[in-house]
Amino acid sequence: MTELASSPALNQTEAAVAFADPNDLGIARSAALFEHLQPEKAAELLTPVLANRPESAPGWILMARIRLALDQVEPALDAASRAVDLAPEDPRPLAIASRALTLLGRHEEAMTMAYRAVVVEPKNPLWHDRVAWALLAADRQLGDAEQAARTAVGLDPNEAHYYFTHGVALAALGHVDQARQALMTSLRLEPGNPVARHRLDVLNGEAVAPVAEKRKRAWKLFGRKGDSKPVRPEEYRP
Repeated sequence: MTELASSPALNQTEAAVAFADPNDLGIARSAALFEHLQPEKAAELLTPVLANRPESAPGWILMARIRLALDQVEPALDAASRAVDLAPEDPRPLAIASRALTLLGRHEEAMTMAYRAVVVEPKNPLWHDRVAWALLAADRQLGDAEQAARTAVGLDPNEAHYYFTHGVALAALGHVDQARQALMTSLRLEPGNPVARHRLDVLNGEAVAPVAEKRKRAWKLFGRKGDSKPVRPEEYRP
């Protein structure tokens, strides 16, 4: 508890919820740990909170995000599924479940969950991007993947990641020139991204094959629109 109290951000969180349910305070503390890139500690703190309050949809959403950040895919899916049951009107657990299902190779279910998120909140580019990646991972309906990626770009034309997704989808369709343009736009918005650069080098014949890059823990998975940047629905995959 001394370590938690020493953090200014956590002190602010505690002050804001001083008269809240202790379980709500536990969720807030866990969220703060997660935001400070301590997912293991966040999961450790959140586990007993959810045991005491299993009906907390925000708690399960947070747990799903934490488990996915820790590459604990099955527990992430379980947590997301609990949140979906508790809050079917919230697109975030649908999208998290979709991501977990993609990682598990359960592509039909992943696509279904992604489309459900779009239905719940059609103006959020995150969910269209998730549809695109679900389809790309399944290596099917690539035209629909390109359309979903293009929709995400239209909804948020200042986010480099959506151009990256669009470039990947266009390349999968064989539209090399358009893919190159999309990746160049992504790099113009985010010049330091090595995976986007490598994708472009491959298209230009300057590299043989993509190299994998581990997901950056700093990228938050499916936070609310008002959350601090960066918000990444997918890792930049090769």
